[in-house]
Amino acid sequence: MTVTEAQVLDALRPVEDPELRRSIVDLDMVRTIRIDPDGAVAVTVALTIAGCPLRAEITSRVQQAIVALDGVARVDLDFTVMTDDERAALRAKLHGDPAATAGSAPAHGHAQGRAIPFADPASRTRCLMIASGKGGVGKSSLTANLAIALARRGHRVAVVDADVWGFSIPRMLGVDRPPVVIDSMLVPPEVHGVRCISMGFFVEEDQPVIWRGPMLHKALEQFLTDVYWDEPDYLVVDLPPGTGDISLSLAQFLPRGEVFVVTTPQAAAQKVAQRVAFMAEKVHLDVRGVIENMSWFTGDDGRRYEIFGAGGGTELAERLEVPLLGQVPLVPALRAGSDNGRPVMALDPEGEASLAIAAIAERIDVELRPTKLYRPALKIL
Repeated sequence: MTVTEAQVLDALRPVEDPELRRSIVDLDMVRTIRIDPDGAVAVTVALTIAGCPLRAEITSRVQQAIVALDGVARVDLDFTVMTDDERAALRAKLHGDPAATAGSAPAHGHAQGRAIPFADPASRTRCLMIASGKGGVGKSSLTANLAIALARRGHRVAVVDADVWGFSIPRMLGVDRPPVVIDSMLVPPEVHGVRCISMGFFVEEDQPVIWRGPMLHKALEQFLTDVYWDEPDYLVVDLPPGTGDISLSLAQFLPRGEVFVVTTPQAAAQKVAQRVAFMAEKVHLDVRGVIENMSWFTGDDGRRYEIFGAGGGTELAERLEVPLLGQVPLVPALRAGSDNGRPVMALDPEGEASLAIAAIAERIDVELRPTKLYRPALKIL
């Protein structure tokens, strides 16, 4: 039985580009199909860029799809690269044409005219803004692992590392490649089911970011507009500690953001943490809950030792009139995983800290699911 070109094309239709998450057929990446009488099928695929980091993954997916067809004896796969014009057309197809909306863009959008998609009332993405009053409370580690926990619940998750001075999310997630650039559109790398963007992709890790407020404001705006996020279910934002310019800018960019305050059990820590909650209220962002980190250490004897005291998270939650979503124990593996890019939520999902983080993710996903529906077509006259 001889396979046909139409059958090969149909077999390739479910094959997605691993970065763009779209069918390689729909993206016009399949350029030629040739079927020889001996059952050999030769296919040419156009990669988005030269040196595509996931070329091997595309190769595997294409070969598996074709070889499963009856009558196929061998698959010969060749690659070419899209031209500049083809990349521009692909970017416009996936991300829109900013020039087309330049005259009607909202106040907060890219200079070329593209609006921030997450500010659109029709957006279904929940924006979780993880905040702390000061550094050193484990906010970024919790952000990375909470994002993985949400992805493990079957959601499409993205992380914006907005801590532009202390960027650490790529290292904590174990990201090993930079974003791909397709005609000025950034395609963020993905690991553990989580996509992320960070200042860490654009400066050396040991170099300081010495920028004034307007430059930081613009960089964050581009993180939200020039990156191809592909409508995630959750956008988790790792805010810098405190109540500075970055937090204020993101409050403008993400008016429907949900703020979650991270603190430790210390009374002094929760006093500082409440300041960021009060800031959120002043800029009309909802504070949805408190997360207490480093709540205790479980010794080899099975006893819990409250190294940093107790009660800070509960007191802060009561002060803010929001729920204490969970207490995460002090676990060496959580710290080590953040240092070496092996997050505990991915490597040991049944561990003590992972179970606590997973429970927090479940409460955010189920208990705190917004009840208000946003539909721009519905208007009260």
